[in-house]
Amino acid sequence: MRGYAAIAGTLVWLSLGLQLYLTMALAISNGVGLWVGIARYFGYFTILTNILVALVLTVPLIRLRSHWGLFFSQPGVRTATAVYIAIVGIGYSLLLRNIWNPQGWQLLADRMLHDFTPIVYVVFWFAFVPKGTLRWRDLLAWLIYPLVYLMVALIRGAIFNWYPYPFLEANKLGYPQVLFNIAMLFVGFCVVGLLFIGIARLMRRNYATRESQ
Repeated sequence: MRGYAAIAGTLVWLSLGLQLYLTMALAISNGVGLWVGIARYFGYFTILTNILVALVLTVPLIRLRSHWGLFFSQPGVRTATAVYIAIVGIGYSLLLRNIWNPQGWQLLADRMLHDFTPIVYVVFWFAFVPKGTLRWRDLLAWLIYPLVYLMVALIRGAIFNWYPYPFLEANKLGYPQVLFNIAMLFVGFCVVGLLFIGIARLMRRNYATRESQ
């Protein structure tokens, strides 16, 4: 597990670094300024969730017995992270992949953050994360992160007239449509979260059955 986590985590950090460089370079070339570019970089759910994945994979390797090492080692935290990054991959493929055409280094960063990370982390979850303590009600706590993110995104958009994703553009779509989009997103989070918990419970039941035989 440690080798897999180290390699995967390193590649995720490198992908994040590449995207940060590309975002800053684009911001400067567009004349919006370096700091605006950095602020927008951290305004994307994809970026924040990839950072979370990188932390979950690498912090326990470096400081397992520290507060954060223990936190990121919890099965609930690791499963919630799997839900979030799965939503990143699914949401990008369904809603965003066909509306732009990245090239060169941006294409590499795009594929790494939206395709590579979801796949390698979900594999990590299946192969290495203990699943015996997961409960259906854990989903309620897992929804806090996307709820806070979406609230901040809407408030920031109302203030600075910049939204990270087209389906959040209240200035173009209007708040009724955006709130409907958010409701559909939360349905997606619930479905994916319940799916992960259901898979975990099924795997636990099958393991217990094999042990009893």
